[in-house]
Amino acid sequence: MEILKNLEEKFNLIFEDLKNLNEYIYANPELGRKEFKACKAHKDILKKYGFEVEDNYIGIETAYLAKYSSKKFGPKIGYLAEYDALPEIGHGCGHNILGTTSIGAGILLKEFVDEFGGEVLVYGTPAEETFGAKVDMADAGCFDSLDVAMLSHPTGKNHERSSTTQAMEALQFTFKGKTAHAAGDPYNGINALDAVIQLFNSINALRQQIKDTSRIHGIISNGGQAANIIPDLAVANFYVREATTKEMLKLSEKVKNCAKGAALATGTTLEVENYEYTFKHLVTNEKLSEIYTKNLEVQGIKNIPLASPTGSSDCGDVSHHCPTIHTYFPISEDELIGHSIEFAKSSISKKAYEGMKEAIFALVMTGKNILEDKSLLEEIKKEFNEMKKTLI
Repeated sequence: MEILKNLEEKFNLIFEDLKNLNEYIYANPELGRKEFKACKAHKDILKKYGFEVEDNYIGIETAYLAKYSSKKFGPKIGYLAEYDALPEIGHGCGHNILGTTSIGAGILLKEFVDEFGGEVLVYGTPAEETFGAKVDMADAGCFDSLDVAMLSHPTGKNHERSSTTQAMEALQFTFKGKTAHAAGDPYNGINALDAVIQLFNSINALRQQIKDTSRIHGIISNGGQAANIIPDLAVANFYVREATTKEMLKLSEKVKNCAKGAALATGTTLEVENYEYTFKHLVTNEKLSEIYTKNLEVQGIKNIPLASPTGSSDCGDVSHHCPTIHTYFPISEDELIGHSIEFAKSSISKKAYEGMKEAIFALVMTGKNILEDKSLLEEIKKEFNEMKKTLI
């Protein structure tokens, strides 16, 4: 196809810049909201290729918005770039190559924006793993005027179609009691750790009555200081996940009730707060996904399975504000475990660059299809508007 030949030529011209960007961020992993090196590297390459870049986007130091506009009116195509790393294992989720892929797509779509009219926007979105900036951006209305939003995430050995992600709330339960000597006068103490243990027992009992799509998992982040002191402070951190935001909030209330019961049973006081952001579930725009999938197939890629909806992402919040897809591209010949050192290493492999190129081409061709065919965008928006009626 002529379009593939054209993209191949353009991609070859920018590949070294993309490769250097990916490997620089891989070698300099930074946690969420502290991605200063990655953010600057992103902005530098986008400026080099003619984008106008807004720093400190919506007041977040490591966020940005890069734009390239035609003189002709047309659709606004958005690509979402991530670049935060994980503690200890660096880019075990591959956000180094994810952000690089979105930037590559943005750069290559410029030519078609000039031809057909419209605008391409690359959003630099920090801290997907924790305090996801997409949540702040969605709340601030940053995606409301966007026609479509797209990203492609690295995974194991296959391209995967956009599916859904679980809604998630991050809950911290802090129990407060009273210290006492555990051997000398334990009867004068109020054991906060007992409350946390009771919380875990109550949640384990709750599991019999929850759906197959439900996930509740947590840790004791503070269980006391010494075995001979009745702990006056104990803390547990949990993630509560469900298939939809509405169902997740129902389940979250049940978990909170377990904590209230534990506090009542032990005589402790309870504080409940969110220690990370709450993420809504992802709603894939099926028409947009269909176009993207066809653009993989024209590259000779077959058997593209649906992604498994087992994780959570702040991309879900974006999908409640504009038509969105969250696809996956391969970085290995084998299956990979996410959030691992092996995953991080695979993100700079030869296979990763092959998958990245295929994803970039599909992202660009999807953008081009929307720019040149108004009827496609009408179908995408009709589906989105119908979906919005079902949201809480």
